[in-house]
Amino acid sequence: MANDDVIIKIENVTKRYGKVAAVDNVSLEIKRGEFFALLGPSGCGKTTLLRMIAGFEVPTEGKIFIDGVDVSNVPPNKRPINTVFQSYAVFPHMSVFDNVAYGLQFDNVPKADQYQRVMAALADVKLDHLADRKPDQMSGGQRQRVALARALVKRPKVLLLDEPLSALDAKLREAMRFELTALQEKVGVTFVMVTHDQDEALAMADRCAVMERGRLMQTANPSSLYEFPSNRFVADFIGSVNLFAGKLVVDEPSHAQFYSEELGGKVFFDHGVSGAANENMWVGIRPEKIEMIKHVKKGPTPAMEDCPPDCNVFKGVIKQISYLGSESVYEVMLPNERIMRVTRPNLSRWDQEDFTWDDEVWLCFHGDSPVLLQN
Repeated sequence: MANDDVIIKIENVTKRYGKVAAVDNVSLEIKRGEFFALLGPSGCGKTTLLRMIAGFEVPTEGKIFIDGVDVSNVPPNKRPINTVFQSYAVFPHMSVFDNVAYGLQFDNVPKADQYQRVMAALADVKLDHLADRKPDQMSGGQRQRVALARALVKRPKVLLLDEPLSALDAKLREAMRFELTALQEKVGVTFVMVTHDQDEALAMADRCAVMERGRLMQTANPSSLYEFPSNRFVADFIGSVNLFAGKLVVDEPSHAQFYSEELGGKVFFDHGVSGAANENMWVGIRPEKIEMIKHVKKGPTPAMEDCPPDCNVFKGVIKQISYLGSESVYEVMLPNERIMRVTRPNLSRWDQEDFTWDDEVWLCFHGDSPVLLQN
């Protein structure tokens, strides 16, 4: 493989179980030293793809290269990788030190080298002071770090993580996100993580590959996935989005218009969108990009001082409010009874605009906020 920046190259890989394609013609490159996430709902093929990288499954078609070497038919123990499983799989009868040293003993590494490498790996995960403890004397987060140290002590080129945080409670899971990303930056090993948790992937990964029904839908960095999804599935899976079906009716280099009967009007873009005129498509608007304003003027449309200029404006009635601490989510019913979701930050305890159930409001969003999406 000519590109030295690429540590894993997946070429047209398919994995079939009978007539079912769990992974369907996937091609992907993962860069050396990056934190990469395979993301998607249950049954999308992400775990099967990870298992093929690990060597626990063999591709039906296609090839997998690790550091330039075709490993498609190489057994797991002969690959320069290690795996941390969802269950951690630490040995309860062994001390932390012995758990981490196990792989080195199996490889006949000299005792003196074992001690230095084990203590260095434990220091990397901040557990060197607990080397003599047994796993059942530790928290879930500490046991996970033991599993990480045991995987890293063998100095793999790639570390595979299968839903690494799913067994932890919500608060510990959030704390471990920061610990894992800091650890990856420190050791410089390529991390490939499987997760169904979009927040986890966006918070931790340098790049993410979104999968659905065995196919690769989009690969990009977290901000690009969120701001520029390539299709309806990615937009709907990554974060929250308002989706409305319709047709592109104008597409000029400087602007575009999309008509949606579901939305009850046109959506204006302040740029060209390069779509096919009159083709059935979708428009997506993120809830936090919509400004909600009470209608205080009389008349069929809000006055310019009510909504910012150059905005798409729709009228609605608040039907549901969910308070989430740092923000509140409002479900606003449009005149055609479709719902548009709006997110507003709760910036102050005391100085907040008083929106409540059954308020008539105007929803405004700029022409750079919506995205045009294929099915």
